Amino acid sequence: MAIIKVTDESFEADVLKSEKPVLVDYWAEWCGPCRQIAPALEEVASEMDSITIAKMNIDENPETPSGMGVRGIPTLMIFKGGELVGTKVGVQSKSQLLNWIGATVG
Repeated sequence: MAIIKVTDESFEADVLKSEKPVLVDYWAEWCGPCRQIAPALEEVASEMDSITIAKMNIDENPETPSGMGVRGIPTLMIFKGGELVGTKVGVQSKSQLLNWIGATVG
């Protein structure tokens, strides 16, 4: 499945009201570690149908990240049934991502 882009305007519909769990990657164009983690997220998105992978550019969408308490990027958050169920900050390997998603979403 392709990674979706989420905005402040679409966050509620795309993430909080999603039928499936959603992993949101808060990132920015200028962030080196954000670019490092992108390929692993794309692989996870293409391999897992049980979770939606979404990216939110914090420069273009400042409201949601600040409301969620995002302090550093990349910050990854998993939402399930409209609730925040897990948070990771920093670069994660593909295997770390898969383990975290499995442990968090089941």
